[in-house]
Amino acid sequence: MTTKLAVSLPDRLVAEAKRAVQAGRADSVSAYVARAMERQVKTDTLAELLDELDRLHGRPGEQDFEWADRILGAA
Repeated sequence: MTTKLAVSLPDRLVAEAKRAVQAGRADSVSAYVARAMERQVKTDTLAELLDELDRLHGRPGEQDFEWADRILGAA
């Protein structure tokens, strides 16, 4: 199911969406906006999960970040 609605967007974002359609990176401006909104929903969901983990276990400390850097080879 889809719902049609009217939104106001800055001209530069509309131009970018139209360029994406012209370049074949999106089927339509609506599809482009829907894809962007899907990414935002995933980001928001992840942020909510991380906030909940912080509430349950506390925020990671400096030692946690140092450990992660060592494990990931970033140190």
